[in-house]
Amino acid sequence: MSLPKRNSADGRCYWMKPEVQEELQPLFDQCIQDAIDGRITRLDSLWPPVVVSSEGAPFEVHALVRKWTEAQQAETLDAEKAIAFSENLRRQSRWGEIDYYLLGLLEQELQEKYFVVTGREDDHRWNREYSLKPGIRAEEVPEPLLRFACYVAVSYKVYGLDFEYLDTNYLFGLVEKVRPDMVKKLRENGTGRLPISLQKRKTEHFTASANDAFAAIRITARDNTEECCREVLNYLCELLEQEDFPRSYAVEFKGPEKRYLPITGLPKKGVNQLFACAVQYPGLHPLMERYARLAMRQYEQYTNLSDEQCALPGSFAVFALGMLGQEWRQLVWDYLDLCDDEHSHLQEKFLREYVKQFGFTADTVPVFVRGVLSMQNMKYSKDYAAWMANAESLDALLEAKIHLSEIVPSGFSSDEDDDDDEEPAEEIEASPEEVLQYAWETVCYVIWGKASAKGGQKVVEAASEELKERYSEIFQ
Repeated sequence: MSLPKRNSADGRCYWMKPEVQEELQPLFDQCIQDAIDGRITRLDSLWPPVVVSSEGAPFEVHALVRKWTEAQQAETLDAEKAIAFSENLRRQSRWGEIDYYLLGLLEQELQEKYFVVTGREDDHRWNREYSLKPGIRAEEVPEPLLRFACYVAVSYKVYGLDFEYLDTNYLFGLVEKVRPDMVKKLRENGTGRLPISLQKRKTEHFTASANDAFAAIRITARDNTEECCREVLNYLCELLEQEDFPRSYAVEFKGPEKRYLPITGLPKKGVNQLFACAVQYPGLHPLMERYARLAMRQYEQYTNLSDEQCALPGSFAVFALGMLGQEWRQLVWDYLDLCDDEHSHLQEKFLREYVKQFGFTADTVPVFVRGVLSMQNMKYSKDYAAWMANAESLDALLEAKIHLSEIVPSGFSSDEDDDDDEEPAEEIEASPEEVLQYAWETVCYVIWGKASAKGGQKVVEAASEELKERYSEIFQ
């Protein structure tokens, strides 16, 4: 089939401009049908995402989902086709490329058609109250529309950013006003996509349940034996090997013994207890690493920890292994590279205990530096300065300074927090040298606090003659 020349600015796809609308419309409609039927493919890895129809015609995902949602009406929406269309586009791009339009469709066709809203107009949608419009009975709200709303709600939980659980709550709230049984079924059984053996599991050693719709895993252990921990860890790994299981989730663990990792300040939650138990058994260490590597995903978090104690999934397994010694250094290193400064704070507790136990050495200093830069505003401690005050530790820090560009986490930048109430200033991208300088000043501040200002003058002046030159090099 001979296709027209691509007319987008970058030459990757077709844009539905008025002058070519008539010619492209059949190709566009076919691409939408192929999205429903699962016959689209991704063009390349570039942004914006472009998919190719079965006839070879490329269109932007944004254009397809926008046009499709504009054509949908509550009374005629086909839930199966709507879910297939959305899922296939998501798989070929990502949830964040399509959710805006799907949510807009539900606001218009579900909320605005069937509900009245109370609350201040400037409140977010999830902070307002909804009730059925006078004269509308619950059974008049189309069931396919409600099923699609549940699909979108679950997708926000599974694929959305951590704060987008609010959109999940908003949509489930609407559905519950009409069909509370739908939401109850999801709460009790999940989406149904998980194998039965993972939804519920019971062995001699433990019982467990997992709900993929609400991203919750509940485990009760009957004993603290190695076999019990092995079965629990294998179960967690099986769950995380499921492509559609949420990457931010809660692990609620209960065991017969209240044992926790020996790291001051860690929350005494069940997931802490689980890995404090498992780490006792050397035969389980590879399985703990397997879980950690399956669990660690940037921008994800354990959802049952407070904001002050937020942590990347896999954190407790990494901490438990990391405290055993340098054979787990690579796992800790990889973990710190994935931590992001908004959703990972607990590594500060680990880093302090890690350095306290092993000291500042050629092995631990690079890990400490990477950890400092993996989070916002790690606290200064005078203990760090005391532990650093020897030739071996200072030499290790100087070596880290030389190789700083290899140590800085991949997501690190020198950007300071924006003030949401102010108009952002024109962005000026920092040079690589400026980023490294900012990183080094951050590390020095955590170790020496305010004394690190002005080129560490106070630190150098207070140093012994034997160490003075090393300190001077650190602050140069």
